[in-house]
Amino acid sequence: MPSKTALNPPKGECRQCWLHAYDSREQHKHLGPREDCPECVAHMNGHPAHLIVR
Repeated sequence: MPSKTALNPPKGECRQCWLHAYDSREQHKHLGPREDCPECVAHMNGHPAHLIVR
C-alpha cells in the first residue's frame, strides 16, 4: 500500500509523478531491469492538467 506521502502530493505537483516517486518500488515492480516506465516517460514532456493538484 502506498504511503500517506505518496498519496498526498502538494499543490502544483503531478499526482502520477508524485506517486511514482514516493512509491517507486511498488509502481515499477512490473518492469524488467533497465526498462523505462511508460507512464513516467509520457510525463517527461509535460503533465496533463487534470493530474496537477490545485
